[in-house]
Amino acid sequence: MVVGTAAVGAVRFELEREDLFEGAELDSSLWIPHYLPQWSSREASRARYVLGDGTLRLCIEEDQQPWCPEFDGQLRVSNLQTGVLAGPLGSREGQHRFNPDVVVREAQAPRLLYTPHYGRFELRAKALADPRCMVALWMIGVEDVSEHSAEICVMEVFGRDVEPHRARVGMGVHPFGDPRISDEFEAVPLDLDAREFHTYAVDWLPGRVEFAVDGRPVKVVHQAPDYPMQFMLDVFEFRDQPAGDEPHPYPKEFVVDSFRGYRPVGVR
Repeated sequence: MVVGTAAVGAVRFELEREDLFEGAELDSSLWIPHYLPQWSSREASRARYVLGDGTLRLCIEEDQQPWCPEFDGQLRVSNLQTGVLAGPLGSREGQHRFNPDVVVREAQAPRLLYTPHYGRFELRAKALADPRCMVALWMIGVEDVSEHSAEICVMEVFGRDVEPHRARVGMGVHPFGDPRISDEFEAVPLDLDAREFHTYAVDWLPGRVEFAVDGRPVKVVHQAPDYPMQFMLDVFEFRDQPAGDEPHPYPKEFVVDSFRGYRPVGVR
């Protein structure tokens, strides 16, 4: 349902999806609370999260196990995604095949909940200063064919890059299996306290992707995937990384205030 509009430059956008995380339960029409479950299992990839006071808190807890230790080491993750698509058990077909040796270990019913083709997308969230953690919102191709697999990284923030009044915010595109996309990614230094709420946004249009933070343009990429994409919203903990000198108790929390998706008017 369209509930509002926004204009950026010469392009007009209509609000298409919105989650303010005001309910007691996760919106199951928008989010799947697992991380790439085809390569592991729904149980091992299950997100841990808390809803309350109008926020989503994606959590890494002390007893949480690695999501796919055979192929991704000790990485722990809590992730929400807006689609899942994979081949049959034992196949090499599936979204974001992060390791050449992985095969589908648990069959998944196809679910494409929100997979736009161009638009404006916004996340209001707080990052973590934990040097072992990273938070992110990224988009991946639905991979109805293997070439439809590029990534648009709206934002990613490693805790090691967070200082009281400065942070490096990653943004850009990665090709993965898309031969039409060149890798163009940058961790942009910004004067902000990433531990407080900020709005990270991207305008994805034919031939370009424009990135902004708190309404201020930050980066433009003059190339863009041209197929439906889904969203990945997550917090990672890299257990093999140095913990730093300061204590960082559990749970490790990525606090999200809102997510919005706008569709462009008249853009095909």
